Amino acid sequence: MKHNLNPIKIVIIGPESTGKSTLCASLAAHFSTIWCKEYAREYLLKNGNDYSYEDLLVIAKGQLKLEDEADQSLADANSSLLFIDTDMYVMKVWCEFVFEKCHSWILDQIVQRKYDGYILCKPDLPWVKDELREYPDFETRDKLYHHYKDILINQETPWFEVSGIDSMRTANAIHWVETRIMKN
Repeated sequence: MKHNLNPIKIVIIGPESTGKSTLCASLAAHFSTIWCKEYAREYLLKNGNDYSYEDLLVIAKGQLKLEDEADQSLADANSSLLFIDTDMYVMKVWCEFVFEKCHSWILDQIVQRKYDGYILCKPDLPWVKDELREYPDFETRDKLYHHYKDILINQETPWFEVSGIDSMRTANAIHWVETRIMKN
């Protein structure tokens, strides 16, 4: 796959512990390309998970910096396909869910940035505890999942929902990317 001026960008979103990073890595490996990691994990591991509303703006800007760097790295990877773990929709939901408001900068980025597809991860995997995850209860993760689904239903970019075990998620996501995104 050759790099072009208009890379194909697919964002993986969903609540915590739904396999987003695993899916990004698997898709990137399958399509011999790179993926953009989630900046929030790096930031919170370094600064602690007692974050503020202002920290979420810093995290959002860091996420987009990583995305832009990954976009620039596509040429080195000889690829035009980029998988992205998290975007500004995730930052919007995070801000609103925790602080009941969202930075206008994040909302502006949602309008300005364009993607070719979204993959929504359903919260049907067992929750895996780590030092950063906040919502072990299914009810909260399901509520967050429905926030993401509402966003995707009400925008124009194609999207696909994955569920089931990791190998099933990956196989279904590969099929969707090949048949709905790359054929266009």
